[in-house]
Amino acid sequence: MSSAKFHAQKIRAEESHAQGRLDHGPPIAVIDIGSNSVRLVVYEGLTRSPTELFNEKALCGLGREVQSTGLLAADAVQHALATLKRFRALCQTMGVKRTLAIATAACRDAKNGRAFIKLAERTIGTEIDVLSGAREAELTALGVISGVHRADGVVGDLGGGSLELVDIRGMRARHGLTRPLGGLALADISAKSVKKAEKIVRKSLDRLSILKACEDRTFYAVGGTWRSLARLHMWQTGYPLHVMHGYAIAADEALEFAKLVHRVNVETLSNIEVVNNARRPLLPYAALVLEHILRVGKPRQVVFSALGVREGLLYSLLKNREKEKDALIEAARHLNQLRSRSPRHGEELIAWTDRFMTTSGLDETVEERRLRHAACLLADIGWRAHPDYRSEQSLNLIAHGGFSGIDHPGRAYLALTVFFRHVGLVMDDELSPRLRELVSTRMLDRARVHGAALRLAYVISAAMPAVLPETPLAIERHRLALRLPGEFASLAGERIVNRLRSLARLIGREPVVLMG
Repeated sequence: MSSAKFHAQKIRAEESHAQGRLDHGPPIAVIDIGSNSVRLVVYEGLTRSPTELFNEKALCGLGREVQSTGLLAADAVQHALATLKRFRALCQTMGVKRTLAIATAACRDAKNGRAFIKLAERTIGTEIDVLSGAREAELTALGVISGVHRADGVVGDLGGGSLELVDIRGMRARHGLTRPLGGLALADISAKSVKKAEKIVRKSLDRLSILKACEDRTFYAVGGTWRSLARLHMWQTGYPLHVMHGYAIAADEALEFAKLVHRVNVETLSNIEVVNNARRPLLPYAALVLEHILRVGKPRQVVFSALGVREGLLYSLLKNREKEKDALIEAARHLNQLRSRSPRHGEELIAWTDRFMTTSGLDETVEERRLRHAACLLADIGWRAHPDYRSEQSLNLIAHGGFSGIDHPGRAYLALTVFFRHVGLVMDDELSPRLRELVSTRMLDRARVHGAALRLAYVISAAMPAVLPETPLAIERHRLALRLPGEFASLAGERIVNRLRSLARLIGREPVVLMG
């Protein structure tokens, strides 16, 4: 072994124990050879809430001529192979021990697809699974299931070569189907005529029973070009939260937007610069497919998912007990372990606030309880910031966090709860007015109450474990009572009284500190 290679391996071994990463074993990589893009994603490990260590794609356009010529274009093949060579080197550099490789529509449909796959396998040094349309639909559905809490609707994955559709309810996915309606395929088969493409799309989608089953449910949009549509919509409407996963648009609004995009020159659209140049020519075709899905399916809303076939592949490898875990709670636990002064304290906050809420008389839905638990785990992740900026940094970390299993109102609630935990009962003008718009009045009120409870907990415990279980907070005899028994009585002081009083005022109770 050369001294340079030995030195590099030694550095990687040291870095594998970095405090900013969790020990989930060696990184795991997924290489996704699509009809438009070839992508490498390296994950921290195989977990219920996987975190990306590295993500890179190249828009190779493998499928751009498959419908008309039956072949992968020669220049696209060379671009893809050069990309895969780089990806293999990146995986070696990052110490990846397991690489999963998949290929989709272009490679399974092209006459020279098998020959390309053989070259690609030699290039990356691992076997490539060329997915059938049904298998691609299944994995996409699993990706959405893994990242959407209690999903209910129809998943549509629009790639460069094909559209996969599958019905999902909770953790179950029905048999899916595929149609050659990807952006590159439509542009190819229609000779780049949107009018001809419209006839093709209408004929393919108008009588699909799977779409008719989507009425008044959710259509989950997966795929890079649909995400580009969503990004354009975000910027045009001035939406305050630039997080793609979970972005929701009412179906009627999505329909009008799709009609606009497919009927005008996309280069004339406002904010078009937020869309990658290589994606822009495909926008009219993606909008056209979405428009017809909405017309036929009549869903209540469109929700965009950043999780798809790659995440579905990882999810499929988990044991059943791991699959059943809550993705949001697992992600919050990871952040709690990485960034809190005491991860155990975050867990103790859950039980401490459970008792408070159970006795408070405030009704709480199952989903609200779940979000409160996540807030407890995230409450201390900003403690290293300057005290004047802990609220702001925590809000930004949570609102823009790379986790799933939550919608945008839920993100806003979590961010605001931890914001209030740091700043107390601030006036509304100190909040982001647009972020506040994402939550209902009820959720905003609950964020204040829960933030005030967390604010009290931290002056009782100093963020240390084994204190909160001995100092319960509950409604007793119509009063908000904090018990400080035995040796904990010495903790009593003005700060605790003031914060207890603030919380009591929010719920309309008299505060009392009980020393016994």
